[in-house]
Amino acid sequence: MNFVSPPEHQPTLQNASSAPRVRQVAARAVEIPLADPVKTSAGVVATAPLVLIDVTIDQGLIGRAYLFTYTSAALGATRHLVEAFGAALVGAPLAPWDLDRKMSGQYRLLGRTGLAAMACAGLDMAFWDAQAKLHGQPLVRHLGASPRPIPAYASHAMDGLEPGCRRAEAALRDGFRAIKTKIGYADLREERDILRALRRTVGDDVALMVDYNQALDIQEARRRWPMLAEFRPAWIEEPLGWDDPEGHALAKQGAPAPIQIGENWFGWRDMRRALQLGACDLAMPDVMKIGGVSGWLRAANLAEQAGMPISSHLFPEISAHLLAASPTAHWLEHLDLAGPILQNPARPVGGHLSASDAPGTGVEWDEAAVRRFLV
Repeated sequence: MNFVSPPEHQPTLQNASSAPRVRQVAARAVEIPLADPVKTSAGVVATAPLVLIDVTIDQGLIGRAYLFTYTSAALGATRHLVEAFGAALVGAPLAPWDLDRKMSGQYRLLGRTGLAAMACAGLDMAFWDAQAKLHGQPLVRHLGASPRPIPAYASHAMDGLEPGCRRAEAALRDGFRAIKTKIGYADLREERDILRALRRTVGDDVALMVDYNQALDIQEARRRWPMLAEFRPAWIEEPLGWDDPEGHALAKQGAPAPIQIGENWFGWRDMRRALQLGACDLAMPDVMKIGGVSGWLRAANLAEQAGMPISSHLFPEISAHLLAASPTAHWLEHLDLAGPILQNPARPVGGHLSASDAPGTGVEWDEAAVRRFLV
């Protein structure tokens, strides 16, 4: 399969001489206890460690975004990177494509991956938020698309049998028609019993996705495929290590459902390589790891060229804008991490989520809540 690479140099949206300039970049760290800890095959995420980003431009408008660092151990380092990378951009015109290219050049030797990539992506999201606010438009309209309800699925953890079924029932009452559960239980019989109970709970008309969080090797994946077939999963997510596209291409052979990967792609080149190798049937970029809004648009271009459905990972507030602007939009993951510190958290209605109609992405802090969770 051949792909045309997304352009490195996108057109600047404003003339640099007339564009407002970046005047200040600030970052704060918060840690929010989760009502439902996210248990995975790799461990338990009990809190949401977030870096909150505020980019002030000339007119006093503030672009906002947040990053999810998975572990509190990475909070301080990520916040410092955002502040340091942002300081190097103070005085530059607010032109997101140009700023993205500038960061790529500045950190080419460091390598734009890991925490460095996340910091750049957070700044990129805040720049696009500021740009859309400057034009008085929701981000989706600023990108040239119309807001529309995006099908959302309730994203659950390795909750076990009874808690898992209770959460599934609650999701159905909330209007969701798709549910994802994390699996990768050491005991194959336990995994089968839980999936059987979940399928019985949600019925045949609700999509049931499964996520291994990279728990398997190729032999174990093939051992589990016959068992999974009974439960008709809508997709099988990351059965192998995220950085093993060759292995995923092998795992696709004989799999009882489409293979979904992408949340750990660091930039569009990781995605391009996976698609060229035939590693997946479905794509799920994470806006924080794929490169912010600029990176997502490149990823959406690749997905369109491949005719591949593209879903989001986390960040429902901004993902609703980006999926509405993506030609092959598929599913939006709803896992509310930032809701407790937002003025208007993303709330699906009838199993769908629409982008905020406020200028920008709709991400605005509840400062009283931020103070409670500030690290």
